[in-house]
Amino acid sequence: MKLAVCLFAALPLLGGDLETFTDNSLNATQRNTACVALRGNKAPEVIAAMRAALDNTRLQSCAGVNLRVAGATDELLSALDEKDPTARALAARELGALQKPEFLAALRKAAEDRDLLVSSNAVEGLVRYEDHSSAPQLREIAAPGGVLTSMAVDALLEWQDPEVLEIARKLIAHKDPGDQLIAIRVIGQTGDRTDLPKLRELAKDDTALSAGSRGFGLMPAISISRAAGTAVRNIEARAAK
Repeated sequence: MKLAVCLFAALPLLGGDLETFTDNSLNATQRNTACVALRGNKAPEVIAAMRAALDNTRLQSCAGVNLRVAGATDELLSALDEKDPTARALAARELGALQKPEFLAALRKAAEDRDLLVSSNAVEGLVRYEDHSSAPQLREIAAPGGVLTSMAVDALLEWQDPEVLEIARKLIAHKDPGDQLIAIRVIGQTGDRTDLPKLRELAKDDTALSAGSRGFGLMPAISISRAAGTAVRNIEARAAK
């Protein structure tokens, strides 16, 4: 009897939190506080409110976490088709956090999104798979080169993926200096003497990749020749052991 009374007493509190969360007259801090209070709640009306909040940039972060915690994966999957790129990016990040094999295809598709925020969050989601089951998708992303290559390659390198060296050996032949630098870094760590001729050729190249071409803020330019020279020395040092 006492348990029933306690549960009954809690219902108004839940209703109050939901009403606060959906009250457009309140500020974001108040609504996010109510959002946190609703975390773990799987009631249909709560799930619906969280899904709707993915369209609100001030609330979507908390709402996305709540959907993941509640196991509302259909709502997160549907959000990958939202017009708002921040909603798509959030959905990709939260799906990746679940690390479930059934989301690999959706995340791989999201990695092709026209918006860099979305595609990079999708790659980040794939990187979060601790069992490395997303390696095939990351290889596909890394192989063509481009802005997302570094994220994918870094994970494959950390996972000691057996195919990352071959991917790098193809990337080093690209004309894009960014792809070449990624390849040089991988080959310097995992390559062998067969890679030395190409590296020595690049060591004569005075091309420098500027911060602007890397898409970051204030960073020094990176010299292709210097990076290649370092990779040569690393390989020679390993071979000498």
